[in-house]
Amino acid sequence: MSIASPRARILVVDDEPDLEALILQKFRKQVRKGELSFLFAHDGVEALSMLGASGGVDMVLSDINMPRMDGLSLLAKLQEAEDKLSTVIVSAYGDMANIRTAMNRGAFDFLTKPIDFSDLEMTIDKTIRHIDVLREARRRQSAAERAHAMLSRYFSPNLAERLANDASLLDLCGQRREIAVLFTDVGGFTKLVENLDPATLSEMLNEYLTEMTNVVFANEGTVAKIVGDAIHVLFGAPGDQPDHNTRAVACALALDECAEAFRTRWAQRGVALGPTRIGVHAGPAVVGNFGGGRFFDYTAYGDTINTAARLEAANKVLGTRICVSADVAERAEGFRGRPIGDILLRGKTKPLRTFEPLREEAYGDPATLSYAEAFTKIEKGDPAATALFASLMGKRASDALVNFHLKRLLNGGSGTVFDLG
Repeated sequence: MSIASPRARILVVDDEPDLEALILQKFRKQVRKGELSFLFAHDGVEALSMLGASGGVDMVLSDINMPRMDGLSLLAKLQEAEDKLSTVIVSAYGDMANIRTAMNRGAFDFLTKPIDFSDLEMTIDKTIRHIDVLREARRRQSAAERAHAMLSRYFSPNLAERLANDASLLDLCGQRREIAVLFTDVGGFTKLVENLDPATLSEMLNEYLTEMTNVVFANEGTVAKIVGDAIHVLFGAPGDQPDHNTRAVACALALDECAEAFRTRWAQRGVALGPTRIGVHAGPAVVGNFGGGRFFDYTAYGDTINTAARLEAANKVLGTRICVSADVAERAEGFRGRPIGDILLRGKTKPLRTFEPLREEAYGDPATLSYAEAFTKIEKGDPAATALFASLMGKRASDALVNFHLKRLLNGGSGTVFDLG
């Protein structure tokens, strides 16, 4: 009969003087082939000392009746350890009460004396196969824990757990999916980096990214990339999210609220942080793990991604903090916002209708209704639009989007289509 491999190390604990020689004789072939190796102790005290000194023992074969520390006491000590050793208890057939106690306390199996060496060989083989199963389970658990720790950087906790348990969802094969894409960027961050001391910069950036990614995860988004202060977020990948447009808009508004609160706190510490600008677009993209065999890099490619990034950049000219395409706004449940206009993005021949999403209280403000009326007049080519925007500007001097349209109209602009350059 062959003994399971890989090599197994067995600690035999028994005060019988001839047992060591008998075992080494019986298993000489397996010892010679490196399939088994044996250590011998004469009681529980010596066994614990040997385990502490050598380690690397796979199983314990222990008698019950021994001096200083008996087999049941040794078993109790072994069961207290974090890595519990598989233990086979040996005792006389007439001592079944102790054997039953041992099994109830966690012994893997038992043998009766006098030892039948064929039975011992089968028991060792069975025990080692059990150990192999436990090792594989621990290996998989460890791999899943490492994967979960790594994936938690990108995905919400629930999704990270799912992905860690099913790696096939993140294989190297890209797939085309309908997704919503969100980009964020902090205005004036490069200049800020040049003027802040490294310790303050590190504290601020780490705190900012932690708070912002927490918002993303709360909305079940996937952090595809973080580059400096910029965050690239996906909705609808890797898992299906039929409401990915609704989630993207909700996330954009929550990120804006988080970023503005963050700016206020750091302004009180004397650090003038620029506004976080956010662009959101939806459409087809190729998504997958594109890190090769060595690196994890779950990301997305395609025109949808480029458009979202350009919408984020458009905020700088428009004076807005969030710019959302009509592709998202028209599919987001209960969307509230005001139209920005039809932007001609670089490399595009067809303008893209865009919106500034608003929270419920801002959407219900009378100024929002006045803005909608003025914008409708722009769409119709009504020259009265200029006067309406001027009136709005007088009431809301801080409204950057109103200021943008008023300047455009005063400089001879017309219609809703414009090129931001």
